[in-house]
Amino acid sequence: MSTNLTVRDIDPADKSWLRREARDVGASMEEFVRRLIHEHRRKTEGRAKPSEAFARHFGKRHGVVLPTRARYHHNPPSFTEDTLK
Repeated sequence: MSTNLTVRDIDPADKSWLRREARDVGASMEEFVRRLIHEHRRKTEGRAKPSEAFARHFGKRHGVVLPTRARYHHNPPSFTEDTLK
């Protein structure tokens, strides 16, 4: 079961980098890309918290900083017998 992936319009500098990195690890360029994809999938396995997903897509690199919870002094409601009287 062999599948081929063709990437068109790849930046020549990126292609050169891929060739160089693949040569350094002793793999073909295709095998190196497979390893990169596998590593990326392994790192992103499981469900991230919503705050982690937000930070990944809109984080500091994009000019957005998530506020800390303490900043807004949010206190979740507490239902105890003292508060119900």
